[in-house]
Amino acid sequence: MTSPSSRTARIVTTVKPEKILIAMSGGVDSSVAALLLSEAGCECVGATMRLFHNEDAGVSREKSCCSLEDVEDARSVAYQLGMPFYVFNFTDGFGEQVMDRFVDAYERGATPNPCIDCNRYMKFAKLVERAELLGCDAVATGHYARIEQENGRWLLKKAVDDSKDQSYVLYFLNQHQLAHLRFPLGTLHKTEAREIAEKHGLVNARKRDSQDICFVPDGDYARVIELRTGQKAKPGPFVDREGHVLGEHAGIIHYTIGQRKGLGLGIEHPYYVCEKRPEDNTVVLGPNEALFTTELDAGDFNWIAYDTPPAELHVKAKIRYRQQEQPATVTQNPDGTVHVSFDEPQRAIARGQAVVLYDGDTVVGGGTIL
Repeated sequence: MTSPSSRTARIVTTVKPEKILIAMSGGVDSSVAALLLSEAGCECVGATMRLFHNEDAGVSREKSCCSLEDVEDARSVAYQLGMPFYVFNFTDGFGEQVMDRFVDAYERGATPNPCIDCNRYMKFAKLVERAELLGCDAVATGHYARIEQENGRWLLKKAVDDSKDQSYVLYFLNQHQLAHLRFPLGTLHKTEAREIAEKHGLVNARKRDSQDICFVPDGDYARVIELRTGQKAKPGPFVDREGHVLGEHAGIIHYTIGQRKGLGLGIEHPYYVCEKRPEDNTVVLGPNEALFTTELDAGDFNWIAYDTPPAELHVKAKIRYRQQEQPATVTQNPDGTVHVSFDEPQRAIARGQAVVLYDGDTVVGGGTIL
């Protein structure tokens, strides 16, 4: 196995010195990204985004990724690396672009991915704008993905470490953003990043990765929705696919497609959430086999690999972050949405989640499941 110093050199030699705004979350990944770019001779500026007030979600400061500890960890690493450090207050936009979208999706019976919305409408959009104001050439983050230019077009590709690849949550990036983004960890494995952090004595070298939605750290997203709206979820009927009432649910915001546990029905045969109907406040239950389908439509589609895609594409697609991508045929509908037909049935396709298309390790594009 190569040493951390040789791995660092491998990254450093591929980076062109430039002025870069480093998005520093306080975690180990963004800190190692800052370290690598600093050692490459780049003029680095550290920045942490303050995205929401903990009280907006009813959580204590020490329980979220926007905690004071995270800010101080980021500041400490920036100081150690000799770079200026800023905290940007983007709390107003976060409430509208992320938390309100999250609430609205659940109230419409969809299952949102707030981390994608945060990346799309806040982190990358805002940071690229702020970098330009500060005279920076690019923005760097600790995401595990790669950006390459081929035939004059910027492409988003999977990370070398398949277990940490984050390309799925970056499918929305446009050509301008891709041209001004740097992902130094894209060719590293997570274990290598931690070894580099430990070798250089970074304060967060052994810090645990955050796994939760930042404004829902305890997983009780229904409580956050009720706090945000000021209204309690309205109970309604559980019904089977024939319309027979099976019991009463606690409000459609409490359920996700494919859910089995926590229904509170006490029925002998297992039932799963197959559909949420906000128009009549009904949750439809059915057997596991009812969750499988081969078809979906997606809107708000962003094509990365093409300006104008072919009429039909044979690709691989994934409908959730941890899923292995599956073979599919993709066509465009007359209304501009995209139709995806999988070779094999997929389980629990959820409206509001992202479908992302891949050609090998290249992200072709992605959109929101309708």
